[in-house]
Amino acid sequence: MDLSSFMVDLGAISQSVWFTAAIWIGLALVASLISIKLGIAVALIEVLMGVIGGNFLGLQTTPWIDFLASFGAVMLTFLAGAEIDPTSLRRNLKASLSIGIASFLLPFVGAWMFAFYVAHWDWQAAQIAGIALSTTSVAVVYAVMIETRLNETELGKTILAACFITDLGTVLALGVMFSGVNLWLGIFIGVMIPVLWFLPKISRWVVTHLGKRTSEPEIKFFLLVLFLLGWLATMAGSEAVLPAYLIGLVVSGLFVKDRTVLQRMRGIAFAVLTPFYFIKAGLYVSIPALITGGVLILAFLGVKVASKYIGVWPLSRRFKMDNRESHYTSLLMSTGLTFGTIAALFGITNNYIDKSQYTILVTVVVASALIPTIIAQRWFRPRVTAPSFDNPNGAKTLPGPASGRQIPEGQGKPDGKSP
Repeated sequence: MDLSSFMVDLGAISQSVWFTAAIWIGLALVASLISIKLGIAVALIEVLMGVIGGNFLGLQTTPWIDFLASFGAVMLTFLAGAEIDPTSLRRNLKASLSIGIASFLLPFVGAWMFAFYVAHWDWQAAQIAGIALSTTSVAVVYAVMIETRLNETELGKTILAACFITDLGTVLALGVMFSGVNLWLGIFIGVMIPVLWFLPKISRWVVTHLGKRTSEPEIKFFLLVLFLLGWLATMAGSEAVLPAYLIGLVVSGLFVKDRTVLQRMRGIAFAVLTPFYFIKAGLYVSIPALITGGVLILAFLGVKVASKYIGVWPLSRRFKMDNRESHYTSLLMSTGLTFGTIAALFGITNNYIDKSQYTILVTVVVASALIPTIIAQRWFRPRVTAPSFDNPNGAKTLPGPASGRQIPEGQGKPDGKSP
């Protein structure tokens, strides 16, 4: 074989779908091993793998990777909604609403005013900055909740519900300020309301009568609903993750007693889909941009985290979280990823921000997914002891966070994730 033929073969290999998939899954495997070794949530390591891949390995996305990443975000958002026990949500509704609204409103106004008056961005660019930095990452928080088993506690359910309130405010702000009312929006709302109303009853029938079969018809049913409402949401100028959370929320009561379907969907998401989402998120971070725009990036990050803390920490204490839990909640509510990058991408696509502003915002968003979460996990993680995997039903209760709250009996079953 001559040199030219060899080079052609190398080019074909580099463009092969299977070779590309092997690289991405290989990075995901390395992230899992590092996560196990260091005890850090795998989502954060996958983001760092994306940073390395984008800056040093020439890693790029393709249309099929973009779809898998978007699918991963939708699945994470659906699962986050499905994890919320309706009884627990009603019991903690006041706390979730208060923390969620404060978590959106203060960073939104703070980042908006900072971008306009201090960074001297124009009015619409400053609005995009406020929206992008007001978010809390449901994807990151949910991944952390699963790995730490906090999704089974009252604290975890309160944080997940507050995340939803925060991101709902972000979506509404983006829609009110920039998205026009159109026919597709009316169709989306007109279809979504009855679907959400009847979905719990239909889902219960599907799981009861069609479930526990090799072909997994119940999982296909949920995916069909997610895809259809996700398509309508994108046609209306919104994002597929918005109906995904609502779908998960309305069917969450179904999974309180029977978590089998939820655990199978979780396994599919974490094994196949979410690595593409988190690694892709890391690709947006440019190390040269970090150097040139470092001061402004740090300033925006400081504005986001400080305003989140000012809004969330006092309310956490007000609702009887202890000092450790209040810091942990404030830090996790300071994270951002999915909706932050969506808002920044919307801004550059519609020429509201330029490339340098986009790089700054996305870098801040990704940094907010990493730094507050690492600090929370290392120094403020609530003390939760998982039940024995050898005898998961042996204990009546699972000790909760530092305050001593406990997980109700029957909700401490292992899900295959490392504590």
